Amino acid sequence: MKKRRMSKNTKTVLILLVIAVLIAVIPLFARKGAAFGGSDDAGSVMVEEVRGESYEPWFTPVLESLLGGELPGEVESLIFCVQTGIGVGIIAFCMGRLVERKKWMKKYEEEKSEIKGKDKEVTKGHAGDR
Repeated sequence: MKKRRMSKNTKTVLILLVIAVLIAVIPLFARKGAAFGGSDDAGSVMVEEVRGESYEPWFTPVLESLLGGELPGEVESLIFCVQTGIGVGIIAFCMGRLVERKKWMKKYEEEKSEIKGKDKEVTKGHAGDR
């Protein structure tokens, strides 16, 4: 029975996936009991250290003002996921357009060179008739 070898691209993808998983998992075990806060928390703590007074937000979020209270954590997560999905969709669309443009330009150049080659053949044939 013949063994199937992995292509170079498959190996690269698998290695990158393993690295991505390790980047996500290692901090959880390296810093046991650590509080992983968001960047908003870190920013307000830094402002308190620099200015010596507590940080007061300049405005309240629009949805909190409309609802008259704080948004539940699940709703915040949902909005964040939708925002992330839209961003990923835009980036994927732009990258797809760039790849397709490259393919179309290559095809255009090939057709252009074929037309020039045919024009030279036609010109050579007419020149001999004269």
